[in-house]
Amino acid sequence: MAALGLHRDFLPQYAKLEKSVQKRVNEIFSKFGEHTHAGLHLEKIAGARDPRIRTIRITDFWRGVIVAPDDEEVSYLLLSVLPHDKAEEWARHRRVTKNKVSRGIEVRNDIALKTATQGLRKLDSGPSASEVKLFDHVSDADLTRLGIDDEIRTLCRTLQSNEQLDALGTLIPELQYDVLSGLAAGIPPEAVWRELAQNLFQDTDESATAPDGNLAGAMQRSPGHIVVVHDSAGLDEVLQRPFDLWRVFLHHSQRNIAEHAPYKGPARVTGGAGTGKTVVALHRARHLALNPALGENTILFTTFTKNLAQELARNLDILITVPAVRARIEVAHVDAVANRYYRAVHGGSPDIIGRGDRGKHWRRIVRKHGLDLPDTFLDQEWRQVVLGQQIVSLEQYQEADRRGRGMRLSGTVKNTVWAVFAEFAELIRQQNRCTFEQVADVAADALNDGIESGYRHVIVDEAQDLHPSRWRLLRALVPEGPDDLFIAGDTHQRIYDNRVSLRSLGINILGRSSTLRINYRTSREILLWCTALLLGERVDDMDEGESDLVGYRSSFRGDQPECRGFADKAGEIAGIVAQVRRWLDNDVPAETIGIAARTRQFGRDVASALSNARITSCDLETAGEGVRIGTMHKMKGLEFRCVAVTDVSRHSVPMPNAVIDAEHDPQQHQQDMQTERNLLFVACTRARDALWVSWHGEPSVFLQPVLDVG
Repeated sequence: MAALGLHRDFLPQYAKLEKSVQKRVNEIFSKFGEHTHAGLHLEKIAGARDPRIRTIRITDFWRGVIVAPDDEEVSYLLLSVLPHDKAEEWARHRRVTKNKVSRGIEVRNDIALKTATQGLRKLDSGPSASEVKLFDHVSDADLTRLGIDDEIRTLCRTLQSNEQLDALGTLIPELQYDVLSGLAAGIPPEAVWRELAQNLFQDTDESATAPDGNLAGAMQRSPGHIVVVHDSAGLDEVLQRPFDLWRVFLHHSQRNIAEHAPYKGPARVTGGAGTGKTVVALHRARHLALNPALGENTILFTTFTKNLAQELARNLDILITVPAVRARIEVAHVDAVANRYYRAVHGGSPDIIGRGDRGKHWRRIVRKHGLDLPDTFLDQEWRQVVLGQQIVSLEQYQEADRRGRGMRLSGTVKNTVWAVFAEFAELIRQQNRCTFEQVADVAADALNDGIESGYRHVIVDEAQDLHPSRWRLLRALVPEGPDDLFIAGDTHQRIYDNRVSLRSLGINILGRSSTLRINYRTSREILLWCTALLLGERVDDMDEGESDLVGYRSSFRGDQPECRGFADKAGEIAGIVAQVRRWLDNDVPAETIGIAARTRQFGRDVASALSNARITSCDLETAGEGVRIGTMHKMKGLEFRCVAVTDVSRHSVPMPNAVIDAEHDPQQHQQDMQTERNLLFVACTRARDALWVSWHGEPSVFLQPVLDVG
């Protein structure tokens, strides 16, 4: 069957072409399978490093650069579309090879690689040369086994620093660069090999049966940077949204998880911000939905917040263009799902008691019982221990696992605390009010008692912020079995203090957990700046272990984040308006600019100032136009080209009423501080191209690591 490969670098070029030129590209390649080389009018390049690389006339001015085998195979690889002279020069310098491990396509710039190698050799022999090289700890045998070819191995043996490796990132073939980045980050060769073995040796039926020298098979084995289409319909689907590269290009590690054979039980993908966990979850949903045996709404895609659920639904609409397939996936945030089954039991919606009203009740009851404990501690104790473990008696509370709660309570104090809990629970029961956690448990009980959900699969995004009660609901929604639960999350981005052990909740992910380490959203500069905020923090992995960011790295370079302090609030808001104006003047679309604030009021004040400056904005939770403004919490799961993280002042971050006093409970104080630090990290990692952080008065203590460096 004819095959046309589209290199990922081609699509952004295509998106910027004039409509008339795009139309010509479509016309030329829509019937590629019907053409011989002569029919396509391919032109050989004089002095080309690779004779298989040709150019093809698009218009008098534009040329396409393609790979066309000399044999009878009807397969082509479209690499680039450039002006005539640039196309010939670009093609003359390139060579197409195959990776020794993946057997997939690699496109390399021989001239640039040769120049870089010569330059590094001169540097290596100069007076400033370091005796210690970046890859001294890795043997030639290991490099070869990991797919590093002779040319790249010679180059990398001269490298002295990560900065030199990063500078060569666009020249080194993608998979080889991934391997070298992992090794440079301290991942042992055996661990890198395990990742390669897990991610690469999953050939599709078509590529597995293709001859080893076959271009079509090699393209199929290059899903991270080549998408293969077989007809005009497939070509149209890819070209319809050329900027949405995540729809068609997945890294090997991402694709292997998303298109894995049925997992025998719950599976999880984790990784740092921007590594594509949500993209993997979206593609996993699509992969499962392609099963024609499924009915409508038999796959639930859920997450913690309403606005993120709306974003997931929008992306699924983009990813899945066949209505019958899309109809098999329902998207809803977890509390909406809980409400549905609560109503089935009680006949009406629950009356949720908010944190403010809970605090008033706690304070009144504590005074009555003469207990010297803050209401914030009691609220957390009740949610995390009593509701988290479904404790219903004093005896159970006396024996409860309180690890992580910090403050030790004597048996006598526990007796009094339990009396406070009992009175509080009775009070809100009389008021016909309840918490979200209680609603989830009522729903879980209803499902366990026989109500049918109709779901075959449940996919969970931003899993790190779910309370145990919500996990009990998710477990009850779908029977145990293959592909029952697919979980995506990162505990470094936990912004609510909900700590769980999946194992204790009957969700066993042992042997079915994968970690993504390459950031595709933020530049290396932004990534290093953001991760500095978390250095030294110990973070659990939701499965009775710890999570770390070893090997977490970005796939591209960019500008350094900018930090600005102002004397007062008015000065900061004026600075924010000026920065937004600079982005707009540089042709950044307004809807790709995000402004994060710790409080709603500060966001409203910024919106008012933007309006006075005739700049349109809207709240993240509305469907308006313009610059998007929201709290740091609401930024969760979203991304923007440019992000301003504002009011990162000592009095706002951490928010005083979100952190318990260290004298009352040192451990809870530390956990609250970590949650607030994570919140800042989440807001900052929403940025793709530019990050701008501001404060007035004194900066937040969390900024100290980056301000000391800067």
